[in-house]
Amino acid sequence: MKFCRRCQWTKEMFDKELLKLEEYIERIPEEERVSDEEYERRLMLCDTCSFMRGGMCGRCGCYVALRAAKRQQYCPDVHKKW
Repeated sequence: MKFCRRCQWTKEMFDKELLKLEEYIERIPEEERVSDEEYERRLMLCDTCSFMRGGMCGRCGCYVALRAAKRQQYCPDVHKKW
C-alpha cells in the first residue's frame, strides 16, 4: 500500500526519510538553529495550517521540521504564521 499518492512512497520509506531528516536537523550549527521553544512553537503553528501534509508544507513542498528549525527561515504562506 502506498503512503503518498504523489511520490508513491510507502509508510516505511517515508519514516526512514524522516529519521534522516531528524539526524540532519541535529547537525545544524547552533547559531543557525532556533531555540527548542521556538522550534516547538513553529511546529505547533504548522500543525494547525491547512497546507500541512504529512510533515510537508503543501504551500512550498518543504519538510516542515527542517524549515522550522532554521533561524533564517519563515512560514511560506501569504499570511505568515512565523
